[in-house]
Amino acid sequence: MAETSAAGSAPASETPVSEGEIFHGAPFDLKRIRKSVFASMLESKSRYGGKRIAAIDADGREVSFNDLTKAAFALGHALKAGTEPGEAIGVLLPTGAGAIISFYALTAYGRVPAMLNFTAGERALKAACRACKAKKIITAHRFIELGELEELEAELAKDHELIYLEDVRENLSLMDKIAAAVGTVLPGLVRSHPDPDSPAVYLFTSGTEGDPKGVVLSHANLLANVEQVRDHIKILPTDVLFNPLPTFHCFGLTGGVLVPIGLGVPAICHPTPLQAKTIVKRIAETKATILFATDTFMNQYARAADEGDLSSLRFAVCGAERVKDETRSALRRRFNLEIVEGYGLTEAAPVLSVNQPQNNRPGTVGQLMPGCQAKLVPVEGIDDGGQLHIKGPNIMKGYIRPTNPLALEAPEGGWHDTGDIVSIDEDGFLRIRGRVKRFAKLGGEMVSLAVVENCATSLWPDNMHAAAAIPDKRKGEQVILLTDYDKADRADLVAFARNHGISDLAIPRKIIHVDSIPVLGTGKTDYGTVQKTVEAMMAETPAPAPEPAE
Repeated sequence: MAETSAAGSAPASETPVSEGEIFHGAPFDLKRIRKSVFASMLESKSRYGGKRIAAIDADGREVSFNDLTKAAFALGHALKAGTEPGEAIGVLLPTGAGAIISFYALTAYGRVPAMLNFTAGERALKAACRACKAKKIITAHRFIELGELEELEAELAKDHELIYLEDVRENLSLMDKIAAAVGTVLPGLVRSHPDPDSPAVYLFTSGTEGDPKGVVLSHANLLANVEQVRDHIKILPTDVLFNPLPTFHCFGLTGGVLVPIGLGVPAICHPTPLQAKTIVKRIAETKATILFATDTFMNQYARAADEGDLSSLRFAVCGAERVKDETRSALRRRFNLEIVEGYGLTEAAPVLSVNQPQNNRPGTVGQLMPGCQAKLVPVEGIDDGGQLHIKGPNIMKGYIRPTNPLALEAPEGGWHDTGDIVSIDEDGFLRIRGRVKRFAKLGGEMVSLAVVENCATSLWPDNMHAAAAIPDKRKGEQVILLTDYDKADRADLVAFARNHGISDLAIPRKIIHVDSIPVLGTGKTDYGTVQKTVEAMMAETPAPAPEPAE
């Protein structure tokens, strides 16, 4: 059974899956991306002016292109000591000027930033460093203190050299300062000139099902996505972009740092997406016009915002999870704000498709980015959709793993299997049905766990819900719903499904109440923990009574 909307009906005019059919985005000029990420930043400085503001930190500090260039050359010269070109150096910092300068400082001298997820825990961070052979980690005393990360700091220090930004700034040598001065005037004499196809950054999967995988993105991959956004979405010279997403997440790095710097618009940095009340006030104060977020965070911002707090926004770009109808309608009703939904993955640097403000089709994730190709591989039990494989200039070089450090696992033939079930309509708009792993097989039919969650959300929109599938002797699998709504009743879901023409198979066999639904640092539901929680709780409870025969 294909995924349906909460109302129960699949959209019309979806393209049937045809083995071998390839869908194409708009044409794309590859010449624009034959440079390094640092060279691209210098081009933006030349194009928009050195005094142009590149970023504004959480404390209001403004960083111009001149400031960014000078700081990157000075810091990078200090950091390169004891390392080789192409060597990975970890970056353990929140979104802000420190993270941006550190990223460009490393790339200026041909080192490769490994962006570390400080919410992932000691085991995952050490595994990430093993995968890319990072021996040094850049962080900050103030970040460790504010984040109460002293235990993590102590564990990482056992195996890695921790470099603190405050210490480096206080101890810049004369040569560091000379490099900054020369680099600001004649950058070509100081900076490195890496191959555009060489690694520019290492990012890491969440590791919820084991050790995290490293995703290797080249300079060309990252710049391709910046240029694709330039071609696809109209960004105005007067725009101001607000980014609360972490730079260890590709959406936060590319969308929140590289895109605004590449397009010459200021990026308002916020160190965490969790401070809803502070964020909506900063949006109002900075008169931000574009916001990058997820559905979960947009919901929180809408609740925290007073009238006028979000009035400066032209639109919000949401990815990482499906945008709920309730979120979209609440923002439109209260703030006249449109959400532009997109679809991305780290392996695509990350944006693969996105709606446009002037061509926004709610319920879809827009059309393919320029230069991208897609094909749908049929999946047994799913009629209107297939498993999405993608190819294009923004698709990663490959994976690296802790078990075989820096051994690149490249996508076969350049095609990456996303693991997502997708349909594409006659106008080229993509609709995400769900992860292949997030379909349950009940009585020979495929049921999307996302549909189960959508039904719960339609009934109880103010709460969070997550579905999981576990083995069932009679039907193959059974669906269990976790919810933080303590009054959720299965009978209400039964009535909702039948009133909206939704198959009974999409009704969870059991509802389990929990205090909170686990989420990752990026705001996405942590389905790995959800699955383990369901398995543990079901093992402790008696089996439900058999369902009546149909």
